Amino acid sequence: MRALLVVNPNATSTSPRVIDVIVRALSHEFDLEVTMTTHKGHAHSIGEYAVETEIPLVITLGGDGVVNEVVNGIMWTNPLKSKPALAPIPGGSGNVFVRALGLPVDPVEATGAIMQSCRQDHFRTISLGLAAATRDNGETFSRYFAANSGIGLDATVIAAMDQDRKTGVSASPLRYLGTTAREYLRRSNRRASIQVSRPGNPTIDHARVVLVQNSSPWTFFGSWALDPNPAASFATGLDVFIVCKLDPISTARAARRIIARSRRKASANAYTSWHDQNAFSIAAHSEVFIQIDGEALGSVSQVQFTHHADALTVVDPL
Repeated sequence: MRALLVVNPNATSTSPRVIDVIVRALSHEFDLEVTMTTHKGHAHSIGEYAVETEIPLVITLGGDGVVNEVVNGIMWTNPLKSKPALAPIPGGSGNVFVRALGLPVDPVEATGAIMQSCRQDHFRTISLGLAAATRDNGETFSRYFAANSGIGLDATVIAAMDQDRKTGVSASPLRYLGTTAREYLRRSNRRASIQVSRPGNPTIDHARVVLVQNSSPWTFFGSWALDPNPAASFATGLDVFIVCKLDPISTARAARRIIARSRRKASANAYTSWHDQNAFSIAAHSEVFIQIDGEALGSVSQVQFTHHADALTVVDPL
């Protein structure tokens, strides 16, 4: 089988030694082509290339960001051509998509699991979410996501982490925790006002944070799964967690739910959750940050979220 390996050499937990071991192993199993990403957006172009050249399998080695770029390259390319299957090897700090698929978090073990599944032709299709966003200046963009998206504080934290990385600071669970505390204490983030609406239901006004899940868990703190909507699944529509208040008590209650991965009915006053949604929209009174699959994409004023079933073929670990 032909396969294309897309490597982000700058991913958090990727090293030249790991890359060499994985390339050697995959080369014995596949007719392998290897491409190293060199700049932001490069993996998107590689995903397009895989479709146009009819490569049946794309393997990524990196974090959720490189996976997202490849997915969007695949999804936005010639609809008349068949789409390749995707097999992600973890190389980032969170690797949320890899874990949601049930692959090992060790890159070498994940490589072995992928090869075993390919030998037995073990694949499945999963859903994707799509965010169609508008900025205040009229600029628009649309982006598919495999794992999650976030509006408000969640996205602000990721944007702040991106800025820290540009200064040479590496991502770590403690770094994320400190950045979250810092951004939470900034009054501007706590006052963000977001309107959330869906067909046939009352609109939620003055939301502060909106977390959208296409899979479960939402994210990880080290090895600890954090999950406001544990029922989220690649086999169902989008799940949404809406935080309406960010005062200390309400925030503590929401955090407890996320940490405990509770399935109890959410409180309408402080926060609420929606399960299995096909479409909903958000509108911000002033622009708020958005993140998609862990990548900060700036600020937006409106976003239409939609669910797309059976959109992508992925390796299914045995």
